[in-house]
Amino acid sequence: MGKWGPLVAVCLGTFMLLVDVSIVVVALPAMAGGLGASLSDLQWVMDIYALVLAALLLAAGAAADVLGGRRIYAAGTTLFALASLGCGLATSAPELIALRAVQGLGAAAMFATTLSLLAAAYQGKDRSVALGVWGAVNGAAAAVGPVLGGVLTQGLGWRWIFFINLPVSVAAVWLTLRVVREARRDPGRRVDWAGTACFALFAGAVTYGAVRAGDDGWVSVPTGVTGAVALLALVAFVLVERRVAQPLMDLALFRRASFVTVMGTALVFSASAFTILAYISVWLQTLLGMSPITGGLALLPLAAASFLVSAVSGRLLHGVPARYPVGIGTMLVGAGEFAQAVLGAGSSWLTLSAGLVVTGVGVGLVSPALSGAALASVPPREAGMAGGALNTFRQLGYALGIAVFGTVVTSGIASALHGSAARPGDAARALLGGGAASLRGAVPQHALRSAFASGLNTAMMVAGALAVLAGAAVLIWVRTPRHTEATAPREREKAAAAS
Repeated sequence: MGKWGPLVAVCLGTFMLLVDVSIVVVALPAMAGGLGASLSDLQWVMDIYALVLAALLLAAGAAADVLGGRRIYAAGTTLFALASLGCGLATSAPELIALRAVQGLGAAAMFATTLSLLAAAYQGKDRSVALGVWGAVNGAAAAVGPVLGGVLTQGLGWRWIFFINLPVSVAAVWLTLRVVREARRDPGRRVDWAGTACFALFAGAVTYGAVRAGDDGWVSVPTGVTGAVALLALVAFVLVERRVAQPLMDLALFRRASFVTVMGTALVFSASAFTILAYISVWLQTLLGMSPITGGLALLPLAAASFLVSAVSGRLLHGVPARYPVGIGTMLVGAGEFAQAVLGAGSSWLTLSAGLVVTGVGVGLVSPALSGAALASVPPREAGMAGGALNTFRQLGYALGIAVFGTVVTSGIASALHGSAARPGDAARALLGGGAASLRGAVPQHALRSAFASGLNTAMMVAGALAVLAGAAVLIWVRTPRHTEATAPREREKAAAAS
């Protein structure tokens, strides 16, 4: 395939693993019916993939330094394909959740090695072209995910959102073994498995606690115990990272206000911009009666706007300090969430369109510039770690957003159903889990639509407020040295080589 064969191999895997973050969104009602899944089951189907990806990303990068990025990428893609086959054949919700976790493990091995493989394959102008194409593929994955999921779910059934990965994986592995050159190896590198285990326990406990809070309440004993486990795991992570010779994360970076602000913004950005789409999709299909395809198309304004803006912002904003597009873009994400938070019992999908476009414009500004802001917040020698941390925080934000906003939506629905349903909490979980049909005989349709709209409005207001605050924090606290902006292209290449 000539000199662009490695780029095709890497982009195939990247597109596939990122599509699988969002492709399940429009398939949730079908999964609930086919597997008898509850709301918490559906949350974990989405969450566990992003959570494992976030928890193992840095460790997978370190393992690739030791064993070789090409080998880890091919092995990760193979594991991802086998897990995808298992997901498509799953007969129960727990089985699907477990296999999604294995998918996340394969995705972490793939994602952690993509940039280093491109850096090994290309130099100079070719490397810039390759990184630009790779970034565009990232944006396209977000745009295609819900629509592709809708087409497959409606045309062939929800299982095909996983089966479609098989031919793509075969092509990616074949190309990798044929045309991809091995990346730089560091046999002396050691993988910080203790730090990885502590971080994974922390992230898992926080996410589990947020999911359980929807059933047990934020001040319940189970939620408190889970919070205590998360706190202990975080303390253990800090102690481990301070003592190991080659830590998973250099904690000294967190003394930099710019770095902390960028990482926090990455987490809030992913949570605010994308996770509520899952619950909007349930609303579109179970209460408005839209098909999976039309439900996916209803979300297209966000993806289309983000793709168009990201395609032109890199050229138009060249030389502009990254904190401006990141800060302003994150605030636009918040403004878009506020504009969507106007749903009522009689609202249609068109009510969301303007807000989705505004959110999409914000996403298009933030996505290309966020890595630049992360790299500018650390010394050049820490560029690889900053890039890995950024991807980790973005995936963790998605996992936490699904859990937290699911709880917020559930609470909002339950509050609105008081007086209309005998057990508002159970009714809210059934409604959000795609079980609207089971409630129609007991709760008036108008009350169901009004309650769901109220829950979504509450979640979107919370998401909007968080995004606006995060954007303002970037504009206030992130400062970019002049020399960093001047050398940004070279730093991006260093980050690619170090990832």
